[in-house]
Amino acid sequence: MTRLILATRNAGKITELRTILADADLGYDLVGTDAYPDIPDVKETGVTFAENALLKAHAMAAATGLPAIADDSGLAVDVLHGAPGIFSARWSGTHGDDHANLDLLLAQLADIGPEHRAAHFACAAALALPDGTERVVFGTMPGTLRYAPVGRNGFGYDPILQPDGYEVTCAELSPAEKNAISHRGKAFRELVPVLRELLG
Repeated sequence: MTRLILATRNAGKITELRTILADADLGYDLVGTDAYPDIPDVKETGVTFAENALLKAHAMAAATGLPAIADDSGLAVDVLHGAPGIFSARWSGTHGDDHANLDLLLAQLADIGPEHRAAHFACAAALALPDGTERVVFGTMPGTLRYAPVGRNGFGYDPILQPDGYEVTCAELSPAEKNAISHRGKAFRELVPVLRELLG
């Protein structure tokens, strides 16, 4: 069985990616970066989601000698000209502090009316092989930002984005419902034929 590295230490993301890829029945052994604790985290120095996803995927492929997939994703708010964007996970200054990031963003948008609260989740998913081969695919999930967090599922900004066509936030959707429409679900389903082409 081909071992495929999921280049992330985010437990929520690993679970999500395993579920999405399991649906494709690829037959790969999906292993997170936590299985390689001696490999240092990659600095996300890119200025786009695609650049950061490729940095992480190439670093893991080079360090392990195995194919690696990574994503970079975040929230893009129209009225903020696409911010927080690549800074979504550290918008408040501390990487991965979901509550602080949510609180800061909601405070910044407190006076913005419903008609101007459009936003979308964006994801770039990258595959890198040890020989340097790379592919990147994309997915988005448009929606509107709520004024307060609602729901207990998901992570990150899920409690404040209400996907277009829904009356609930991403955090109120079940994992299966979210994966069916999410930016990450779309991107990784786009990656499936690429995996089949390059890995067999």
